[in-house]
Amino acid sequence: MATSTTSTYGNPLKALTDTNWFGYVARTVLTYMFWASGLAKLIGFDAGMAEMSHFGLEPAALFNVAVIITQLGGSALIILNRWTWLGAGALAVFTLLTIPIAHTFWAMEEPLKTMEFYTVMEHITVVGALMVVAWKSR
Repeated sequence: MATSTTSTYGNPLKALTDTNWFGYVARTVLTYMFWASGLAKLIGFDAGMAEMSHFGLEPAALFNVAVIITQLGGSALIILNRWTWLGAGALAVFTLLTIPIAHTFWAMEEPLKTMEFYTVMEHITVVGALMVVAWKSR
């Protein structure tokens, strides 16, 4: 008798990915760049404000608070798998907005231009991952 390919018997990868804890770990790792940045801006509030000012975002304190709320709140919603679509959407919009604000590769000289271009490509990939999370959470 053939073993079903959808059964967890004999398929350790499926057995692993079917656990609740695996989902929490996966969502925590996926959002690491956001919650780590949000915590850094919260703990080092002055440094976060300096970053906002560097990119011309004034009043810096207000933008820093908004970024902290977006990064920590969006991450928490995804990690806890509650209103995941909202957290993923907020982080995706945030990520896309960083491109014209902080990663203007088209206005840079080489070699920084190429490095920032690859950062933008990574940002687009992260948005794709957030879209998958929103899709799979429904």
